[in-house]
Amino acid sequence: MTTQQTFDRHCDALADYDVDATLADYAEDSVVVTNMGVFRGLDEIRGLFESMLFEFDASDAALEIDEAHVEDDFAYLVWHAETNETVYEFCTDTFYVPNDTIRFQTFAGKLASTA
Repeated sequence: MTTQQTFDRHCDALADYDVDATLADYAEDSVVVTNMGVFRGLDEIRGLFESMLFEFDASDAALEIDEAHVEDDFAYLVWHAETNETVYEFCTDTFYVPNDTIRFQTFAGKLASTA
């Protein structure tokens, strides 16, 4: 499987709000670094995605992909969104995907509460 195929599968799992399918793209020692903290291993990454997908599963949540690029073992995503709780004004994710598995991911975003 290519990095593009893994990235596409990952995006599809997120769009389906499927935590288990999302986690299938990570290894036990994968790391996700965000401006909200560092999440190491499947248990911590599961907690991150469970809360995120819960927020985005609301009927009026909207997310738009602005850019997506894949180069060798790396994928880069720029997006923005709005949920009942948060405005995601500008967000980026970078993925390191050797051998069909997301080993390292970064997220950074400009977020604001809707309250």
